Amino acid sequence: MSDRPQNANVAFVRTEMLDEQPAPALSKGVVAWLRESLFSSVPYTILTLFSLYVLYVIIPPIFSFVFTNAVWTGADRAVCATEAQGGIQPDGWFGACWAYVGDYANQFIYGRYPDEEQWRVNIVGLLFFGGLAPLLIPSAPFKRQNILFMAVVFPIAALILLTGGHFEVGGLYVPLAVIAIAGLALAYLFARLSESDPLPSLKATGMIFVGLFVLLFILGFDFGLTHVETEVWGGLLVTLVIAVTGIAASLPLGIALALGRRSALPIVRFFSIVFIEFWRGVPLITVLFMSSVMLPLFLPEGVSFDKLLRALIGVALFSSAYMAEVVRGGLQALPKGQYEGAMALGLNWMQMMRMIILPQALKLVIPGIVNTFIGLFKDTTLVLIIGLFDFLGQIQSSYSDPTWSSPVQSLTGYLFAAFIYFVFCFGMSRYSMFMERQLDTGHKR
Repeated sequence: MSDRPQNANVAFVRTEMLDEQPAPALSKGVVAWLRESLFSSVPYTILTLFSLYVLYVIIPPIFSFVFTNAVWTGADRAVCATEAQGGIQPDGWFGACWAYVGDYANQFIYGRYPDEEQWRVNIVGLLFFGGLAPLLIPSAPFKRQNILFMAVVFPIAALILLTGGHFEVGGLYVPLAVIAIAGLALAYLFARLSESDPLPSLKATGMIFVGLFVLLFILGFDFGLTHVETEVWGGLLVTLVIAVTGIAASLPLGIALALGRRSALPIVRFFSIVFIEFWRGVPLITVLFMSSVMLPLFLPEGVSFDKLLRALIGVALFSSAYMAEVVRGGLQALPKGQYEGAMALGLNWMQMMRMIILPQALKLVIPGIVNTFIGLFKDTTLVLIIGLFDFLGQIQSSYSDPTWSSPVQSLTGYLFAAFIYFVFCFGMSRYSMFMERQLDTGHKR
């Protein structure tokens, strides 16, 4: 017998569409997010409940210490101590002493920088953040002028404003002239060895040394500012000076070292490898001790460098070795076809690196570069061991003041330091993620 239906005109396909129906209540909104993210399985549910319990145990006491029980105003330790400790707070009180932070805010920012000269630090801060903000905004105009300002004008202005300028540089003109001649010879030799036109390298080297002669003249000029020794600098000022100098110096040095390590010239590759491996093989504390204690012993009698300057050089060289390896990772991540394509276009080595290779390599290693910057910013706290009072060191030095000595003083100080460091580090991290999205460096699957 045949299985065909007796009525062949019966249709099994709907001829009229149903009206749109709302999604099930459990598949959208907050409820759906909770089910998918926090309670999607038994292990996830257990972890979520355990995490909520931990937060319940930790957050209320912290909130109470930081806000509700905190003391915001006062003149001395009495406002931050209990009656049994000689203060005015009831026994059992436990809260942050923000009055102490407010009283020491000036020292935390400027250290022992003279009060009547702190306007110079404020101007440097305005110049720095005023120049940095448009530099970090991709849509801001005048990028080239902004980079020129931050790379050339700002460092010179900051050095003169913070120190007072009028340095003894009269004896440096002749040695610089000798170095300029040697630099021009090396530029010519390097261009010849790399089979590129030597004229651009000679022009660039010549402009650099002309700029150095102009810099010497400016540094030796008397602007009438009072000289402020770096021994009295401290607090956030020292932290930012070391961090910004290290970051600004380590990136170009790291790029140069990374290119040198991959160079086809054996002598360049050898010295780059030796430099990188040496600085990566010693801890930063050793570098700081060497720059502060050992280096003066090897200098001729009567010759000395500023302690902060020695620390800046040590931090910059140390960071550049790590930065070089980060950049080298980006260079090695590029396929060989990029190099071959650039050479097929007739580009010389400098053009190939500047226009083809480095833009792609640096884009790939943005997270690693920012990670190095964050590590460097936090490592600035190590300068305390050589007698430089950075932000954390300035806070620790305030603990010896009996005016604010109380059981909650150190806890409040460390909490304040953690907050400031977190703001800077989190800001750098978020900007890194923003730039990754802007440049679309993620490999979406």
